[in-house]
Amino acid sequence: MRVGKVPPELLERLVYPHLGRRPDVLVRARVGEDCAVVDFGEWVCVLTTDPITGAVRHLGRIAVYVATNDLAATGAEPVALLMDVLLREGAGEDELRELMEEAGQAAAELGAEIVGGHTEVTAGLDRTLVVTTAVGRARKGAFVTSSGARPGDFLVLTKAAGLEGTAILATDFQEYFERRLGDAVVARAQRFLDEISVVRDGQAAVGAGAHAMHDATEGGVLAAAVEMATAAGVGVELYVDHVPVRPETEAICSAVGVDPLGLVSSGALLVATPVPDRTIGALEEAGVPAAVVGRFVEEGRWKVAGCRREPLDPYPVDELWRALERLEGEAEGR
Repeated sequence: MRVGKVPPELLERLVYPHLGRRPDVLVRARVGEDCAVVDFGEWVCVLTTDPITGAVRHLGRIAVYVATNDLAATGAEPVALLMDVLLREGAGEDELRELMEEAGQAAAELGAEIVGGHTEVTAGLDRTLVVTTAVGRARKGAFVTSSGARPGDFLVLTKAAGLEGTAILATDFQEYFERRLGDAVVARAQRFLDEISVVRDGQAAVGAGAHAMHDATEGGVLAAAVEMATAAGVGVELYVDHVPVRPETEAICSAVGVDPLGLVSSGALLVATPVPDRTIGALEEAGVPAAVVGRFVEEGRWKVAGCRREPLDPYPVDELWRALERLEGEAEGR
């Protein structure tokens, strides 16, 4: 199998048949659905888990933000986090201290507590990995899922494509990009890390009548749009010319030959809404820029650019991995 997400057809055949079923599970595992929802009476418990495998620095912050973003895409309040920290061989105390200090600060910003997990030095790892499970809560009937999009709904994107991937590349390969793009561009790109939480985005959008939400993680905006359509059993048109991409992202992606729309995009929330003006107004009132980038249709997955309409096919792996392969290859070739 390739590096990256296991293909949906393998999940359907090898994973989902073995998960069991309980009547109090309201939302269960399926393609495009990032959170499970369990009935707790007046409230529901929302659960998700995410690994951080592509970043080297700022792992603590990224791990907290990425996991709680899945909760935010349901409109749930983050409550608790469990973190499995698998330290690379040779990691020192400073690395663990920095990771946990950043994780603790990020969790405190969101009003969540890190309640447990597991920490070890793992044989065979050349980089530290973090897996975070996030637990949230919402009133029953007051949450949304990734699967609620309906034909005719508009697709709204918050912030811009590729924020997380841009920040990771600018941080982990700072000198490489400073030589090519200059210090100022790299410094601005690194600060995108401060924007990768979508908790505020999700709360504003669900309050404005969103039918469905999905954060654009691995595979970027392209994969997230397809995952929302798949989960809902509908089609989607993505207006690629309308997807916001910041100049810093354009510059960094151009330098390594990757597509910003296929780059991991935590910080960008996709929202299916029948009332885009109201949704964008609520987001902007909360300080979150947003734009209409597509529409859900009866069937088909389409990428629309001007007068061109062609099939929307996500990249087989996130563009971050392709960038890392090129950058690490150049470093070895010196």
